[in-house]
Amino acid sequence: KHGINAEYGGADGEPGVDGAKGDTGPRGETGEPGEDGAKGEKGERGEPGSKGLAGIQGEKGEPGVDGGKGDRGPDGDCAPDSYTPCNCDTHVLVRHSQSTDEPECPTGFESLWSGYSLVFFEGNGYGLSQDLGSAGSCLEEFQVMPFMQCSSSDVCRHGVRTDKSFWLAIESDPDYTIKPMTSIDEIQNHISRCNVCMGTQYILARHSFTKDSPECPEDFEPLWEGYSYVMVTSSGTSGGGQDLASSGSCLENFYLHLY
Repeated sequence: KHGINAEYGGADGEPGVDGAKGDTGPRGETGEPGEDGAKGEKGERGEPGSKGLAGIQGEKGEPGVDGGKGDRGPDGDCAPDSYTPCNCDTHVLVRHSQSTDEPECPTGFESLWSGYSLVFFEGNGYGLSQDLGSAGSCLEEFQVMPFMQCSSSDVCRHGVRTDKSFWLAIESDPDYTIKPMTSIDEIQNHISRCNVCMGTQYILARHSFTKDSPECPEDFEPLWEGYSYVMVTSSGTSGGGQDLASSGSCLENFYLHLY
């Protein structure tokens, strides 16, 4: 600006040169917060977080309300023809190979033990036959005389009477020119092998009274086919019968000289 000095009456001079930059002044007080900015754009989806810890098991709930009474079921069929044997029990059968080979158990059965096929005992003229379908007809060891006589005097004797044992044979055509055998090992080569088997299936034998094999009853399946064996006899009146309902009454091979 140009002006006149009132005291001296002279005119104002030209503005001086700008002075040097002064020192930085003290920091001012913080101003008031500004207004909120505009909303930013949506960010990208983050990575899935780690699986959290399992929560504490909740308390047991209250028992539910009892359901309504169901409808009456249909009447059952009590006819005998609809009976199915129960598979809730175990049954034992014995299979005889009539050879020196150990026979296999039928499907669904497992082996308990194997041995030699015993048919009949005779002691002092009295006989005791074995059901070939029972476990007693399959002895694990072969002995020419597997029993002894004991008296009330606490004395036991072995093989001193006319005691005999009968075993299933293996040969269909025996050689009568062979002399009596005395070696246990040699005798065993002529004795049938057997296998005691256990399963849940009920066992029975059916006989056709013809040359044809009979069919199994309803709800039964065949295990094997064979020939009807009835009884064993010895000298005199000694002998014994075979239960025809037992599997032991159905031998898979027919030999004229059975034992």
